[in-house]
Amino acid sequence: MNWNNIQSQKQIDEAVKASHDKYQVIFKHSTTCPISSMAKMRLESKWDLDNVEAHFLDLLSYRSISSYIADSLEVHHESPQLILLKDGEVIYDSSHLDISVDEIKESIKYSEQA
Repeated sequence: MNWNNIQSQKQIDEAVKASHDKYQVIFKHSTTCPISSMAKMRLESKWDLDNVEAHFLDLLSYRSISSYIADSLEVHHESPQLILLKDGEVIYDSSHLDISVDEIKESIKYSEQA
């Protein structure tokens, strides 16, 4: 799994724009939280989604960007949190141990049938 590290609000805007061409995942991670580490490990161990670009935000280093994500994408802030974007919209949002590759796949499948 290849993470694109998020370090600016501009990168969030670029991911939203890129979601018109390819699914985008934003994973908000707290580096000191064991649940967040477990969610990240589960994602990385099962990741087989070539059609999804993955972005990683270190919440502790970039708190203001996390707030920007919540405000601009109109999602409630969680940590850890995974957000799936398509066509500039959030189509899947999960947190903690509900984060799973299988759920991402289901959301993509549903999105493509709509």
